[in-house]
Amino acid sequence: MRRRILFLSVGMTTLVVLAFAVPLILLLRSTTASEAKDKARNRAETVAYYVGDKDHTADDITAYINGLPGGAGKIAVRMADGTTLGDPPPGGIPAPNEVPAAGDDDGDGRKGPPKVGNADYRDVAGGLAVDVGVGTPNGTASVCLYLTDDELYAELTPRLLILVGGSLAVLLLSIVGAELVSRRLARPLEETAGTAERLARGDMDARAPTTGPAEVAKVGSALNGLADRIDEVIAVEREAVADLSHRLRTPLTALRLQVEAMPDRDSAEELNTQVTSLERTLTAVISAARRPQREGRVPHSDAVEVTRQRAAFWEPLFEDQGRELALDLPDKPATVRSSAEDLGAALDALVENVVAHTPDGTPARITLTRAGNLVHITVADKGPGIPLGAGERGRSDRGSTGLGLDIARRCAEAAGGNLTLHRNEVELTLKAVTES
Repeated sequence: MRRRILFLSVGMTTLVVLAFAVPLILLLRSTTASEAKDKARNRAETVAYYVGDKDHTADDITAYINGLPGGAGKIAVRMADGTTLGDPPPGGIPAPNEVPAAGDDDGDGRKGPPKVGNADYRDVAGGLAVDVGVGTPNGTASVCLYLTDDELYAELTPRLLILVGGSLAVLLLSIVGAELVSRRLARPLEETAGTAERLARGDMDARAPTTGPAEVAKVGSALNGLADRIDEVIAVEREAVADLSHRLRTPLTALRLQVEAMPDRDSAEELNTQVTSLERTLTAVISAARRPQREGRVPHSDAVEVTRQRAAFWEPLFEDQGRELALDLPDKPATVRSSAEDLGAALDALVENVVAHTPDGTPARITLTRAGNLVHITVADKGPGIPLGAGERGRSDRGSTGLGLDIARRCAEAAGGNLTLHRNEVELTLKAVTES
């Protein structure tokens, strides 16, 4: 979004600059040519006054022309007798209009200043010629100053550079201003979008900023209100499930008492196993429902730390049975989409299977690796191996209900992974949480 705002701002500023620069360039070109013509006319008239003096010979005029200080254009003089002095323009100097010579203005014998005619401008191949007629005692002479196109527009380049520099400065200021405005507009929106993504991942602590423009702040406030409402809904739903599940404990307890009072011990034992399974499931439901509200819809925990804690819990039993429990854990945390309680229960179920179904002294190893966005936890032993179908709920060839592996499977699936059974190992695959 910031790039779009910046692009639009710079684009609009560029159009405005061009709208002013193009006619301004044309105006500068016309003004530069006009100023060059005025300077050429003044210089030509200065030479004309010198030529109109009767005391100046052709040699004097030539020396005067050659001694003029540097200036734009070449000066030539066509004398009254047709002689040309100096460097004439291409095509020569045309005959001037008749201009009278200076007369006796006040009757005292002194002559007034030479008579100079109006300047004529004509286009010459590759430039401009300025012709000024002047009256002399021998007739009308003509002074011509020839300017090439480069000389005519010599002052245009520095003026254009100033104009370009000013335009670039305006564009630079517009870029800086657009960057500041885009940051002020886009940063709250980006943070609000990030908050929405965190909420989607289950981070119910995420809250959007309520700063910036009024419209953006209003969106942030609305999103925060939605997050608060989600919190309330989750809390009410969990309490309702927990209360409902807790109410089932009383009839479940009564059912267990009735089962234990049955005279048929074989049937009682079979029913008691099912009641135990139901009780464990109910306990898991209550535990999940009463999980802290701020944990969010997608809980998470550090799989490395949870594995280390559960291994420490089982270590005394392994020592009593003469077993070795080896750990192969990475140094860095591995956050997964599972609560510490659920992951711990899954690991307990897998380790308990090793203890229950392998002879004393059988070593075991817990390995945790991370590959991309998946975390793999493998519990392996050197026992007789896992029979086919042992992972199905209520079915096992080793005298168990298969509930432990089912708990581990449900934990893996809830975390976006799966449970894989091999002959002498069980692999628990969990989806990792990408840190934002």
